[in-house]
Amino acid sequence: MQSMNIRRLGPNDEIAFREMNVVFARAFGDPATYTGEPLTSAYISNLLSMDHVIVLVCIQDNHVIGGLVAYELQKFERQRREIYIYDLAVDEKHRRRGVATSLIEQLRRISRDRGAWVIYVQADYEDDPAVTLYTKMGSREDVMHFDIRVST
Repeated sequence: MQSMNIRRLGPNDEIAFREMNVVFARAFGDPATYTGEPLTSAYISNLLSMDHVIVLVCIQDNHVIGGLVAYELQKFERQRREIYIYDLAVDEKHRRRGVATSLIEQLRRISRDRGAWVIYVQADYEDDPAVTLYTKMGSREDVMHFDIRVST
């Protein structure tokens, strides 16, 4: 078995990107969202070429076993940046082996290099493994989340 390799995806990494979406679909039990309407190659390439979009994957034995998608946000109140982890998942048979922690640690290095002052992430109250991981790595803030519809 090969050791795991964490790397940031770029515009030519369509195959790894699609594999990551399959990992997300399985982990979240939501294939309709992650694989139901496949993205075009051009869309993926464009997304992965954006500097503020950070897509990391963990590869082991030539397969994506975990992924993290984060966005860099330029702040308006000060000259600084925040990094928001939008999605993070690890294939079920590879959990509890440090994959998620390694992905976050790589994001920390990228964030420091980019001058970000904080990384933040949301977790559902009932997602005990995620809450445990994030509590180990950071401080908890209890906030409310609202989805505001674009069309009425």
